[in-house]
Amino acid sequence: MDRVSRPEQYFLDKIKQGDQQAWSDFVGRYRGRLLRFARAKLPQKADAEDVVQDAFIGFVRSLERFRGECDLETYLFALIRRKIIDSYRRREARRVCLIQDAYESGTDEGSSDVFEQVQSPVETASWYARADEHYDLQKSVLAEALGDLVDNFKRGLRFRDMQIIELLFYCQLPNKRVAQTMSLDEKTVALVKHRSLKQIRSYVERKKVTLGPSSEDFENLLTDIWEYHRFSCPKRSTIGGYMLKTLEDGWQRYVDFHLHVLGCRFCRANLEDLESETAEHQQQLHARIMESTVGFLHRPQ
Repeated sequence: MDRVSRPEQYFLDKIKQGDQQAWSDFVGRYRGRLLRFARAKLPQKADAEDVVQDAFIGFVRSLERFRGECDLETYLFALIRRKIIDSYRRREARRVCLIQDAYESGTDEGSSDVFEQVQSPVETASWYARADEHYDLQKSVLAEALGDLVDNFKRGLRFRDMQIIELLFYCQLPNKRVAQTMSLDEKTVALVKHRSLKQIRSYVERKKVTLGPSSEDFENLLTDIWEYHRFSCPKRSTIGGYMLKTLEDGWQRYVDFHLHVLGCRFCRANLEDLESETAEHQQQLHARIMESTVGFLHRPQ
């Protein structure tokens, strides 16, 4: 699981000290990909720019509470996702992957809308809903277990299994839909799921953490954690390598699947930002963000 890196910590320390140049550099580093993500989910450009601005305001105002449990890009995407939910309630604006749009219909197979869990107070384990100590421990250990699972997939170049698991947990698609997407039989999907859940539960047991008895709640929690940390999302540099076709074949095919079959909106936002950033407009947005956020920076004593 990625946490705050040394360069990111440098940014944080400078920003907490009220360094306006560090804050300007930080905004410049992340504003493009956040705007691309917002534009993919909101039809009006002005609305997208508003939520990007609100996300940066939320970031600088929450610095003292940020514990560094994830990297800064993940944290910013979590903030902007919540701003989008607050400002635009249509169902299409609450899905993390395009494949969820394709498979969402009037079936009784259960909702694949993980954002609905974020805004709901029901006891199905939203990442943001509780501060209970034991629940925080569960989340932390499960995040470690999922990170370990995905790392094993990557090291072993087991991209098929990783695709199956991210369709199940990241998109929360049923086994049948996953099998159709992957051109596999349901037994294969069920076997990969069984083995992965067994590995996760074994990791949790070794940490001596107890989980609730409900299988549905457990899998909902895995979805919340996966969506928050985005374990399988390729790094921005990897997406750049995909664009240049410099990745190894297995990685090239996997990133293509993640971007265009799964349709991860976060990574597509990064891709679009890399492909077509407009410097003049980005500078205008940068100036707007700086003007609205600089007053929240701490002044040096």
